[in-house]
Amino acid sequence: MSSSTSTDASDARPPRSSKATARRGGPAARLSRFFREVIAELGKVIWPTRKELVTYTAVVIVFVSVMCALVTGLDIGFGKLVTWVFG
Repeated sequence: MSSSTSTDASDARPPRSSKATARRGGPAARLSRFFREVIAELGKVIWPTRKELVTYTAVVIVFVSVMCALVTGLDIGFGKLVTWVFG
């Protein structure tokens, strides 16, 4: 195939003009816009009530405790099995 018939993604993009760069602003303007958008997004968050937070925390603590007990039991069991087999 010849290179004139194939199209690259870079060929499809128009070149950036100086107006587009000027519209975005400098680093300080972009940083300011970023923080304004972060604050706006945080305003949309539905924060849990204290009761929900306590419930979720208790569920996580119980789940992690059960998983730790399970892993500990398996570790002890396999350790005893290896000791019995290889003595």
